[in-house]
Amino acid sequence: MGLPMARGWDFEPGRKLPLDTLQLGIAGYTFLHVPVDGAIAMMKRVGVTNLSIKDFYLPLDSSAETIHGVATRFKDAGIHIYAAGVIYMKTAAEVERAFEYSRVLGVGLIVAAPNPELLPDVDRQVKATGIRVAIHNHGPEDKLYPSPVDVYAHVKGLDERIGLCLDIGHAARAGADPVKVVKDYGSRIFDLHIKDLAVISKEARPIELGRGVLDIPGLLAALVRQRYSGVCSIEHEMDMNDALPGIAESAGFFRGVIRTLPT
Repeated sequence: MGLPMARGWDFEPGRKLPLDTLQLGIAGYTFLHVPVDGAIAMMKRVGVTNLSIKDFYLPLDSSAETIHGVATRFKDAGIHIYAAGVIYMKTAAEVERAFEYSRVLGVGLIVAAPNPELLPDVDRQVKATGIRVAIHNHGPEDKLYPSPVDVYAHVKGLDERIGLCLDIGHAARAGADPVKVVKDYGSRIFDLHIKDLAVISKEARPIELGRGVLDIPGLLAALVRQRYSGVCSIEHEMDMNDALPGIAESAGFFRGVIRTLPT
C-alpha cells in the first residue's frame, strides 16, 4: 500500500532537517522465540545494529561473567546493546538490582515499568549512577502506565533523566496521538517502540509498520523537529516464530519514509 498522508509534518519553509539523526533498532521482545544466534543473524540480514536487550537473553540475576559473555556475542557481531528492558520493578531491591545489572552490562538506558511508589528510589538511583530511565506505556490494559500521558504525569517532577519509552501502538490504543506526544514531551522521550495498527481501538493488535493507520511520516518528522537522538526500535509482535519477514518489511518502510521527508 502507498505511504499514508504526512499529516504531522508542518515544516517551516526552507528549514533544513537532520534526517540522519534517526536511528533504527530492535526492541528485544521481538525475539521472544528466537535464540541469540538467530537474533544476530536476523539483525545482520536487515542491517539493524541497535538492540534493546530483554531478560530472556540475559536474566536479571546473571553473574557479571554471564552478562559480559552475552554482551560480547552481540558486540562481536557488530550489534550495539543500547538499552535493557522492559524491566519491571516491584520492590526497592528490584530497583537496585536493575541499575546494577545495567551498570555491569554497560548501558546508559533502562526501559522500565517501576511501580509508581518506587519512583523516588528510581530517582535516587538515576542521580547516583547517571543511568537514564525510560518508562514504557503498555496500553489500556496496564494499570500502571496505560498511556504516555500517564507516564509523563508521574515523571515530570523527577530528575530530567527519567522520561518515556513511547510505544506508539499502545499509545494509540490508549487514546493518545503519538505525533502529539512527541510534540508535547519531546525532550523527555528517550526511546521508541514502533509498530502499526490496522485500526485504532483498544483491542487492536500490532501489525507491520506501514500496513496500518498510524501516521508514521508525521511521527518521524516530529522526532526530527524535536532533535530526537534516541533509537526507534521495531517491536514486531506478529508471527514471532518467524519474525524476519515482518522485521524486514518494517525496517524497509521506516527507511523509505525517511527518504520522503523534506530536507
